[in-house]
Amino acid sequence: MAINRPFEFFVQWHLTENCNLRCRHCYQGERSADEMTLPEIQKVISEVSDMVKDWSESYGVCFSPSMNITGGEPFLRTDLFDILREIKKQGFEIFLLTNGTLVDRERAHLLADLGIKGVQGSMEGPEDGHDAIRGDASYSESAAGVGQWVGAGVKSVIGFASHAGVKRVGFSRLVPAGRGRRLLPHMLTRAQVKELYEALFSLELKGIEVVTGDPVAAQMNVEAAKDAGTTAISGCAAGVAGLTILPNGNVAPCRRLPLFLGNVRRDSLREIWAASPVLEALRERDRYRGKCGACARWARCRGCRAIAYACSRSKGEDDYLADDPQCFIETTS
Repeated sequence: MAINRPFEFFVQWHLTENCNLRCRHCYQGERSADEMTLPEIQKVISEVSDMVKDWSESYGVCFSPSMNITGGEPFLRTDLFDILREIKKQGFEIFLLTNGTLVDRERAHLLADLGIKGVQGSMEGPEDGHDAIRGDASYSESAAGVGQWVGAGVKSVIGFASHAGVKRVGFSRLVPAGRGRRLLPHMLTRAQVKELYEALFSLELKGIEVVTGDPVAAQMNVEAAKDAGTTAISGCAAGVAGLTILPNGNVAPCRRLPLFLGNVRRDSLREIWAASPVLEALRERDRYRGKCGACARWARCRGCRAIAYACSRSKGEDDYLADDPQCFIETTS
């Protein structure tokens, strides 16, 4: 029987590791100049398009494919708009993730003309806090960029700046990886995360939707009357609904989960998706340890694998199937 509800499948593509900011919490480590060329990128876009079409025809599943394009800072790629046009031509919805500092009026209108589905610009809070994290004057530059694409009619998802006229405000937790490892001692406790999320979801912002990709936050106020089973259907996307491609072609379950599965310059993406032992483990409930493996909500959550892995490594372990240490959700069924 065909599944009529579209199944989301996305590729998060980091086109470059170059960036004009040096954020304190950045999950990137050492930067590499080895970036895929435009022809290489176009070839992979076609491969992903063919893969999704074949899945749809073979399994009777209606897919809603998308690509999240980011960096580093994607506007540092001089061929960015050529890449976006190719993605659009192949039928993908496009979401662009940028720090916003390089968005001027011309670029904002080009994004609008391309029919970009949404743009995410990162704001860390009020100006002094934002600049302390991302660098002097970065707040004003980012806010100006947000104003440009909002003015051009591009939908936005941003962390802070409701005054700019955006439609959605999003948030996420720190992943203590890359430069962000130094912030590990400052991570919030379970109780603090719960308190913060309750406060965020209680906000009444007229005309603004509060959203998050955090699987733990998504379980708040959702009853788990019975065990949701052993087939992952939502929650953490790693191994289930998406893949990450890095600038040099390496493939990972998530950019913040540095487990490299292959490289699109030499490996078939569909073979990686079907045969990777790491992805197989991420999809099997009985491979998970502790609270996450025993949780009745596993099929709809699984915690944040990137945070679980980063915190595991901080203790000298290497366990991407460990507990999410900040999870405050009850596990009983």
